[in-house]
Amino acid sequence: MPYPNQAPVGATLIGQQALNILYQHRLVSTLQLHQMLTPHHTRAEYLRRQLHKLRDQGLAERVGRRAHGQTDLLWWLTEQGATSVEATGLLPQRPYRMSPEAAAGPLQEHTLATVEAGLGFVVHARVLGHECGPLDWSPEIAHTYRDDQRPGEDLRLIPDAVLNYVHVQGRQRTLLTFMIEVDRTQMTIARLAQKLHAYAAYQRYAPQPAPGRGPRPARRPTPSQAWRSRYPSQAFPRVLLVLTGASEERLERRVADLRSLAAADPVLTTSTVRAGVTTLDRLHDHGPFARIFTPVLGLADPADAWLRPAQHAEQNPAA
Repeated sequence: MPYPNQAPVGATLIGQQALNILYQHRLVSTLQLHQMLTPHHTRAEYLRRQLHKLRDQGLAERVGRRAHGQTDLLWWLTEQGATSVEATGLLPQRPYRMSPEAAAGPLQEHTLATVEAGLGFVVHARVLGHECGPLDWSPEIAHTYRDDQRPGEDLRLIPDAVLNYVHVQGRQRTLLTFMIEVDRTQMTIARLAQKLHAYAAYQRYAPQPAPGRGPRPARRPTPSQAWRSRYPSQAFPRVLLVLTGASEERLERRVADLRSLAAADPVLTTSTVRAGVTTLDRLHDHGPFARIFTPVLGLADPADAWLRPAQHAEQNPAA
């Protein structure tokens, strides 16, 4: 069945896919798009031609990278490009619009690092025969909750990305959801620990039913946690922190400090949140299902993205 609204006239399949990726991830480098769309090509020349055609049509724009020594171009959608993607009805609409100022601004590297973290899953899913594509994660999805430490205040938890991944082992297919936080060593460890606290508070948050009129029920039902309405068929998503922006030694110190602060947070230690921390380099070099994650709570034994003890993982690989 044809789509109700077609992609822009003249756009190739790669061009259409690039439009969708740019719409969802906002700012993406040429190299990142090459890894997503044309990894079977040794060079990215064909992709570059398609991107420049999109620019000639007024659908995409580009900017140079701010980081010292980086020459890769970064791409985003114009208002016309975003409207053309929305017209196809293929992706959930996002109110955010990239601007030239934002594309060249101080959040440029954080946005690219978040895309890079998602790419770590995509690249290794291809190798392992799992399923995770360029559109299987979404940046900055807001989750509303309340925290007992801040009564009466509506709060929002906004992961850098929420990523869906289908793990395949024989005939067994398991849908995993990860909430990903990317830290470029720009925030204090206390702030990073507070983010973990927010995940624990969100996990336990159960909205109270609005008071209504009429006869009072004989027994009030136990309110369900808010996260179950968004992730109804799953356990609470694993929380993965991906560190970058400093030397390996400094990042290791941050991991140790984060574990110390997390162990002192009673809300976090009494929760069942599974959280692990790794570096962006390890994620890319070894993939999420190597033992590259250090659990935030408990023993510091390396784990994969399942965040299970090694013995349990061997006995029950789908747990």
